[in-house]
Amino acid sequence: MQTHDAGCLDEQVIAHICEQLTITGYCVVQDFLPQLVINALYLEACSDQRLNFKQAAIGREQLQQVNTNVRSDSIAWITGQSESQGLFLKLMENLRIEINRRLFLGLFDYESHYAHYGPGDFYKRHVDAFKGSSNRLLSSVVYLNADWTEADQGELLMFHDEEVSPFLIVEPVFNQCVIFLSEQFPHEVRAAKRDRYSIAGWFRTNNSIGGQIDPPR
Repeated sequence: MQTHDAGCLDEQVIAHICEQLTITGYCVVQDFLPQLVINALYLEACSDQRLNFKQAAIGREQLQQVNTNVRSDSIAWITGQSESQGLFLKLMENLRIEINRRLFLGLFDYESHYAHYGPGDFYKRHVDAFKGSSNRLLSSVVYLNADWTEADQGELLMFHDEEVSPFLIVEPVFNQCVIFLSEQFPHEVRAAKRDRYSIAGWFRTNNSIGGQIDPPR
């Protein structure tokens, strides 16, 4: 795979994301990544043994713990160790720059990991950032599931505040992406009927002292 074949995020897609973040605080995008990139990420997530998926935890730093009653998926952090990861991070860096240029959000960096939900795995309702206590500003999820059908379930449910019923249900179909304000929207992942793969990520601000990003993952 050659870098110049990977293309870049479509200008209209970037404009749409920025517009929807301003209006609603979230955006759902189909055909998000260039085909070469999404195909390579899909193959890596599903078959590359070097990823070494580990049981996902909740909380950060000293409060981090595994609690399979809350979330039962496994994750592998994206570090840029492969060409496909490097291309993905480059595209998300381009998106970070464009969002900052248009919306002045002060996004400092982007962290992400693969997520694997086996049949029956779930992640109960939660928020990605509590107001004033996290530097995660924007959350993103890119889906890597080929030939996904409604019967496979595994949807992302998004809620307004304390409301019981979701205002948005996102099916984890191939190359679909959802981006939303991390503090604003509680969400959960329903159990799926088959293996479900995605890339979860966060654009962060730099609440740091002496160059140390706070908090680390």
